[in-house]
Amino acid sequence: MEPQSLSGHPRKANDQSTSLQQQAYLLLKRMIESGRIQPGERLLESQVAKAFGVSRSPARKALEVLCQQRLIQEQGARGYCIPDKTRSKGSGRLAVIEPIRLALPRQWERIYGKVEQALIAGILFGSIRINDLRLAQHYGVSRTVTRDLLVHMHGVGLISKDRSGHWLAERVTPDRIRDLYELRQFLEPQALLRAAPYIPQALLVKARENVEATLARSPIDSLQFDQVEIDLHLDILGLSPNKEVLRALRRTHILFGPTRHLFDPILGIPIEMIQDALHEHLEIINLLSTKKPAQAARRLSRHLEDAVDRWLGRFEVSARMKKIELPPYLTLVSETEK
Repeated sequence: MEPQSLSGHPRKANDQSTSLQQQAYLLLKRMIESGRIQPGERLLESQVAKAFGVSRSPARKALEVLCQQRLIQEQGARGYCIPDKTRSKGSGRLAVIEPIRLALPRQWERIYGKVEQALIAGILFGSIRINDLRLAQHYGVSRTVTRDLLVHMHGVGLISKDRSGHWLAERVTPDRIRDLYELRQFLEPQALLRAAPYIPQALLVKARENVEATLARSPIDSLQFDQVEIDLHLDILGLSPNKEVLRALRRTHILFGPTRHLFDPILGIPIEMIQDALHEHLEIINLLSTKKPAQAARRLSRHLEDAVDRWLGRFEVSARMKKIELPPYLTLVSETEK
């Protein structure tokens, strides 16, 4: 399965919802894994940029991620080489990459991360009203762009309309977080058991590699950690044949928001907790790989128990702060104003 977008829908490598760096990375990864780029062949930053019609920056970053995942090796001026375990030296020939024009992200996606970060931090303090005119002015975009962004946020359950027709993000409370995790504990282990017979080994291998690559990186990258969450909780569980359970679980996806902002002063959690979560993912994946779905389901249940406390720690941080500085398009509202 492909990585999931914020809405929970699959993303393709040429989908506009994916950054140029991510698109380039996914395409190269597929070419290597499918054998279209052979072991021993070389890749150049300039070659990747030209083939995909992008600047060198996203090409370089895509190659760096592939390096971190040990799918390629850096060779200085010779670029990057795909490891060849059958020979002491590779052929050294330049890989052939067919030209593929990558799609630019849509305008609302360029600002989504910053708006999401400010909004999720804000709802730890209270309900937040969003002024779409000020949002447009703040980022220098049209009202159409902000409307698209807000419609997307509404689609994932982050915001709704209040009685006056204004966009509102409801305050999250410790009780609501506990309730959402309780729902996950009821449903996710069973979904994992139902999904187990349909999980391809290649998906488990990819998930394990992503965990290991994330653990190896210092500092840990928020987007890589988010991908680890996607691998288990969306891609693997998404193979369950019970689609009603999967629809019910979509109500809990608001819990994944902070994982994309691990180093935010409010949303972030200590590095030790992030590492603990990654090791828990690794245990679950290893149990699935060794055909032990019942044990994997039990480990998933314990993982979710531990995750509750990690999430609730954000309320302890916000409680120590007297107030939060919100961007001009966000306003804290009282219960009587809603």
